[in-house]
Amino acid sequence: MNERTKTLFVLHVAVFLAGWTGIFGRWISLAGLPLVWYRVIVSVIVMTVVMGIGGKLHRMPWRSVRRIAACGFLLAMHWVAFYASIKASNVSVGVACIATSCFFTTLFDPLLNRKKVSFRDIFISLIAILGILLIFSLDVRFRAGILLGLLSAAIYSVFALLNIRVASETGEDSSTMLMFELVGGLLFLTCCMPVYARLEPGAAIVPAGSDIVSLLLLGSLFTIVPFLFQIQALRKLSAFTVNVAYNLEPVYSILLAAIIFDETSEVGLSFWIGVALVVASVALQSIEAVRARGCA
Repeated sequence: MNERTKTLFVLHVAVFLAGWTGIFGRWISLAGLPLVWYRVIVSVIVMTVVMGIGGKLHRMPWRSVRRIAACGFLLAMHWVAFYASIKASNVSVGVACIATSCFFTTLFDPLLNRKKVSFRDIFISLIAILGILLIFSLDVRFRAGILLGLLSAAIYSVFALLNIRVASETGEDSSTMLMFELVGGLLFLTCCMPVYARLEPGAAIVPAGSDIVSLLLLGSLFTIVPFLFQIQALRKLSAFTVNVAYNLEPVYSILLAAIIFDETSEVGLSFWIGVALVVASVALQSIEAVRARGCA
């Protein structure tokens, strides 16, 4: 096995591990906000240890810290909405909605970065929206989950666009960015927890014994490890190759949910047609990126 093949293997292991994050949303009994709070606590501890051992912890200008932490607020909100979507519907619906982030990126990129609107990208993204409309035709019990999933996708698209800009302007590497984003997200969620406890007095805040191992795995193996593998892959592969590989993440999640939870029995034909359209939209986005890259 040559070096490139090994790197591709590591990349796809990272994508496969990332595909499990939605599964934990159904396994863990906590609601979205406390679930993400514990996930981020574990991730911050793990990242601090990893970066401390690697000698990568360093001080930054306060202005850079504020900007990176602000991205962390968005990342935390995205995760909360994502897991709330899964709680309100199921894993397949939640991850299918996340795949529409390409559509929201097409809308927000011209606004945030003053770029021209790409009508070709809008057309391709409308295929994903058609898929979501088909998924939306499911039983009404899934509709709250779909709306939360779309909110999560919209927040993630803003996070991704701002994250690229902040990384470029601050000059910080990916691991440092993630570290301070996690810390920023943790501060935000910690401030939200008392409000959540007051608004939902009957909701569980302390994880059940059966949830503790799942939270530890989610915050470490299934959050930090995929990220570190992704950094390793980016050293030898193009960012485009890595991004295309990550388009498989919702596919893995849906397949895992079908195997573990038998979610195929919870949804009908319109759902699978909708998912196929969403995946087709992502594939077309990738093809267009290849063409643009070839012409550059």
